[in-house]
Amino acid sequence: MQTENLAATIHAQVKKYSNRAGNALYYKEGDEWKGISWKEFGERIDNAAKGLLELGAEENDMIAIYSSNRPEWVISDYAIMSIRCATVAIYATNTSEQAEYIVNDARTKIIFVDDQTQYDNVMKFFKGHSKLGYIIVFSKSVKIDKSDNNIMYIDDLYELGKKSNQEAELQKRLDAITPDDIMSVIYTSGTTGDPKGAMLCHKSFFVENEALNSRFPMGEDDIEVVFLPLSHVYEKASSYWIHSRGATQYFCSDTNKIVEYFGEIRPTYMCGVPRLFEKMYATIYAKMEKAGGLKKSIFDWGIAVGNEYEHARNRGEKISKTLELKHKLAYKLVLSTVRELLGGRLNFFSAGGAPLAKDIEEFFFAANIFIAQGYGLTETAPMGSCNSPKDFKFGTAGRPIDGNHIKIAEDGEVLIKGDNVFKGYWNKPEATADAMTEDGYFRTGDIGMIDEDGFLKITDRKKDIIITANGKNIPPQLIESRIGQDYYVEQMVVFGDKQKYLTALIVPAYAALEEYAQDKGIAYKGISDLITKPEILKLYADRIEGQSKDLAHHEKIVRFKLLESPFTVENGQMTPSNKIKRKVIGQHYEDVIKKMYKD
Repeated sequence: MQTENLAATIHAQVKKYSNRAGNALYYKEGDEWKGISWKEFGERIDNAAKGLLELGAEENDMIAIYSSNRPEWVISDYAIMSIRCATVAIYATNTSEQAEYIVNDARTKIIFVDDQTQYDNVMKFFKGHSKLGYIIVFSKSVKIDKSDNNIMYIDDLYELGKKSNQEAELQKRLDAITPDDIMSVIYTSGTTGDPKGAMLCHKSFFVENEALNSRFPMGEDDIEVVFLPLSHVYEKASSYWIHSRGATQYFCSDTNKIVEYFGEIRPTYMCGVPRLFEKMYATIYAKMEKAGGLKKSIFDWGIAVGNEYEHARNRGEKISKTLELKHKLAYKLVLSTVRELLGGRLNFFSAGGAPLAKDIEEFFFAANIFIAQGYGLTETAPMGSCNSPKDFKFGTAGRPIDGNHIKIAEDGEVLIKGDNVFKGYWNKPEATADAMTEDGYFRTGDIGMIDEDGFLKITDRKKDIIITANGKNIPPQLIESRIGQDYYVEQMVVFGDKQKYLTALIVPAYAALEEYAQDKGIAYKGISDLITKPEILKLYADRIEGQSKDLAHHEKIVRFKLLESPFTVENGQMTPSNKIKRKVIGQHYEDVIKKMYKD
């Protein structure tokens, strides 16, 4: 494992645990969780690798995975790197055109696909393609063209590998892998322009592995629920770490059922994004608001006691008998309920992708659930900094990890340098040069600061900073995060560049809003009618004002518009990694935004 070779790491692990009773991977089939043993995990990797060799995969070839989360994703990924090739990750939600762009840009020769949607999308450009030679399908439910020998199920690939005599060639490739070999090309989401393929090598991920090992407890008894897409560098890197520690993975194929899965799996760890935590927090508090009275007071008291107790314990202080008794009661009445919602065993969440409100971190911490907020990008594989259970400051992205150095440029941009930083953008030397400083630091495009204790705080994307007509520099993400944690808000985007005040487009949480209308006896003919009702507009004005109390006057939303349609990947207003495309949304709703400044 010291070789900084991820293929060698997984081969060592499956050998180490070949006789282990517990499974390495679990997946849902109907209502039943089915397991894959460590031994079978290793056999499938080897058979897939030898099968790829039989298909003529050469060293340094690009092989794509276009799939949602499932065990075959990680099996194929390890098989690809084992033959000294590079995995090209494509989001399962990408359209046929987006997938074709990546396949063409990366000069992909073989592609793995998941279900009928991805298969049909690839078939639109497969025939007559000059580079793409084979399609390998994960799901047996997909109806494939059986007359084409270049299209097969993954079981056929396993069988091809079993019958091959490629053991010597596989071992030769494994032995030839170096820490600097490119093992993954991950395309940035492309909030502006075409996506770019970030080239990441084996040692890039080892920087994160070593940092995580030094900061977090993770071992053979731990369980991760795989929630974020494996095509995203965040979950992909987390998987490498989980496997290197001998922990178990459960694959969440339906993200809408994550709360249900918590109860079934009872995980100890999960990677998440702020929106997930914001919605959990908002749902719990909305129930308490509705309950009101004594129940709400007891809940607030329980959270306050939990925070006092956990912070004192973290500081190593002696817990007084009074606090001990109060905590036992708070745990029984309030905190145990919060923990049980998440399965009852969760030790910590990992959070990244956008700033997370300090209130939410404190809330979960009170129930002894630590959210380790960190910071990084695709190009930094991904982690540059993170909080940890023994060294944290809520409201920040933690201290920089060992193996990379972070500094702040004169204009406030966060710059990162280290072995975790990518090798450049595939086939785009000019874009690579633009992304780096003369002294070798990666330009993140984010604005931030490092405080007096060495903790990094990200304020916004450099290109998203709003400069009002009054010359105020305003980071919209912090406002969106603050108001977005409200139970009745699903999505929001703030505007105001070169204007006298801020406005917002808000996508309501439709189910919550309809429930409110029913409770209040508000008659309506549909969502488009409901969001124009004066009572509803007042509800949102009041909620926005309530969530904005700590904001400066120039940071407050003056006008807003409720939308009847959400921002989605399908309508081009969100990236596959669920980041809003601010410019696209601004252009689409240009007339609506202008009207908020004219009236």
